[in-house]
Amino acid sequence: MMLRHLARRTFLLAFVLMALTVFSFSLNYMFPGDLLSNITGLRDISNEQRQELSLAMGLDQGYLQQYIDYTRRIVAGEWGLSFSSQQPVLAEVRSVLPATIELATYALVLSLFLGIPSGIIAAVRKEKWLDHTISGFALVGYSVPVFWWALLLIMVFSLQLGWLPTSGRIGVLYEIPHTTGLMLIDIWLSDLPYKHAAFRDAIIHLTLPTLVLATYPTTVMMRFVRESMINVLEQNYIKTARAKGLNRAQVLLKHGLRNALLPVTRQIGLQFSTLITLAMLTEVVFSWPGLGQWLIDSIYQRNYTAIQAGVLVISTLVIVVNISTEVLHTFFNPLARKF
Repeated sequence: MMLRHLARRTFLLAFVLMALTVFSFSLNYMFPGDLLSNITGLRDISNEQRQELSLAMGLDQGYLQQYIDYTRRIVAGEWGLSFSSQQPVLAEVRSVLPATIELATYALVLSLFLGIPSGIIAAVRKEKWLDHTISGFALVGYSVPVFWWALLLIMVFSLQLGWLPTSGRIGVLYEIPHTTGLMLIDIWLSDLPYKHAAFRDAIIHLTLPTLVLATYPTTVMMRFVRESMINVLEQNYIKTARAKGLNRAQVLLKHGLRNALLPVTRQIGLQFSTLITLAMLTEVVFSWPGLGQWLIDSIYQRNYTAIQAGVLVISTLVIVVNISTEVLHTFFNPLARKF
């Protein structure tokens, strides 16, 4: 049963990725301007170069053959050149993607650390003042726009109090060797004399963007865990456990948490996907050098090859994370394999 479910999810992943490549390929014809420039990123192409590139990329062939050649170039890592820098787009994506993954991962961990316990407390204290307080905070956090919340925190903690920086990943005084692209891990792996000072500085730079980005998924997790826990606590087997003499803590730990937190694995994938999209706004406000800011700058510059690559990378990341968490949820929850 599990192998059959895994095969279905693998087929779904392949189908969605193929549809994504079809959409990405069609952008070459949707963007204004010259088709060959949109594909390669080159400007001022001479007639001789145009003929050579057209033959090499199969632009004289039908759409199906062009799409096949396009997918081959994507797999081979030939994503074209950036209009603005005339550098390979794939190299630029590799340089900015780790910053986005780092920010989204830390925000997700923070949202789980705050959201799951708060949701459990709200469910246990249902209809009490603590439940109303947590639910009210979740409603406010769910409704606050990300960019407004970011500007408010900058105004308070950066401009007025001067506790936290307003932009960047680390101070300009520190030069960190690039190993993984993840700032904290690169600092930890380095052998620099100012390693500990650089680590503290990176944490300080990471604080505000992480708080802003984690606000929305934290409130969603609070509400989701609360509803899941309330639903579990109302089941007959919980009432039976209480009737057998188990106290409230034993019922909660042995029966309630294990069943209530099963759906959280699926929710993690959904929230990580949300974080990737919300990171675009957060990175712009805090000048965080990640994929989101790079993509926004590319849109302003009408850098079509970069826009195409950014859409492809973000969509692929979201799809893979969602399906992976779906498979993980099915592995831990056998009842989900029936659907």
